[in-house]
Amino acid sequence: AEKLDKKLRENLRDTRNNLFTDSAQSTHFSFQRVMLIILDRNMDMATTLHHTWTYQALAHDVLDLSLNRVVVEEASGKSPKGGVRSKARACDLDNRDKFWTTHKGSPFPTVAEAIQEELEQYRSSEEEVKRLKASMGLDNESDAAISLMSDNTARLTTAVNSLPQLLEKKRLIDMHTTIATGILNAIKSRRLDTLFELEEKIMSKQSLDRPLMEILADPDTGSPEDKMRLFIIYYICSHTMSEVEYDRYCSALEAAGCDLRPLAYIKRWKAYAKMTANPNQYAGGGTKTVSMFSKLVSQGSSFVMEGVKNLVVKRHNLPVTRIVDELMEMRGGDDYRYFDPKQLRSTDVSQVPKNKTPFSEAIVFVIGGGNYIEYQNLVDYTRSKAGVAATPGSKRVIYGASTLNNAKEFLKQLSLLGQELH
Repeated sequence: AEKLDKKLRENLRDTRNNLFTDSAQSTHFSFQRVMLIILDRNMDMATTLHHTWTYQALAHDVLDLSLNRVVVEEASGKSPKGGVRSKARACDLDNRDKFWTTHKGSPFPTVAEAIQEELEQYRSSEEEVKRLKASMGLDNESDAAISLMSDNTARLTTAVNSLPQLLEKKRLIDMHTTIATGILNAIKSRRLDTLFELEEKIMSKQSLDRPLMEILADPDTGSPEDKMRLFIIYYICSHTMSEVEYDRYCSALEAAGCDLRPLAYIKRWKAYAKMTANPNQYAGGGTKTVSMFSKLVSQGSSFVMEGVKNLVVKRHNLPVTRIVDELMEMRGGDDYRYFDPKQLRSTDVSQVPKNKTPFSEAIVFVIGGGNYIEYQNLVDYTRSKAGVAATPGSKRVIYGASTLNNAKEFLKQLSLLGQELH
């Protein structure tokens, strides 16, 4: 931060080659000031390991979404030996895909229902084209028939002209069906809905329906990696845990086939973090189960959602979002070092600026890895502030990170850090 502050100061002094001035008005700042917030991953270790419930974050966690592409294994008939043959299908996701831009932040059950609705609309359009084609084969030469044929010809022409869009829509529906099916298979085989619900309860300090030890011993609930993620979140969020209790959990995790190396680092980190920890940093979360997937059942969906919970996530701000909100609104901020390159002299970095005008724009950068869960939470936060950019109180936030890790990659990093401690 100090090096960046120095670099910005040097740039501001150079009036001829300044990044922050408009060429037409070289001596005046041409934009509203933006707050740059640099955070370390240590401020919140649980969120990166948290099982998620939104489409984009699930694609990242379950299907290793990378560079806007996921690769999904899908069935492609039977093998000569009688087994199921599968092939890898690469799916590209970008801003030109309206379904993706609309639903990437939606809970998975909502996405499944939306795919089904899109499919129904497509089928309806397809049936309309077929019906028009059939009606064009009229043999009757009556005036009514000719009039009807003329009307149908115009409608068929319109339908044919819209055929490319219809085919593209079908391609996108097929692609999202493939992605959602891949995610659904993982949810059902690993009980990701149950794990997500459990972690939400742990992070929001709610009581669990059954003891954690019993969950860790249950072979049907999650993979060894899932159980390690669940326990680390529990360990981070618990105020106190005796060594005896910790060892019992370690034995249970080992019996479940878990790699215990990540725990070595987390234990060391927690010992240091105790001094500055905020016990309520995950408060406000939780889930509720709503009525089951009535739309999918009534429409004969290809998604068999039996056994999957239709969870609705309670709206709340994650630690990163809370920090961003406090700093942009100029509330608190005593725990952060503050640099203002515009000031001629470097002042006490622990001193909060006297100017209490809230910031409307911020760039948040997380060193040590970011994730789509935090990104989506910040998106929801800016939406909650509503309005257009010029509206007082509205916010614009850019989220960046040194790397974009999913939980598997983050666990691997923790494992390497744990090895270094031995």
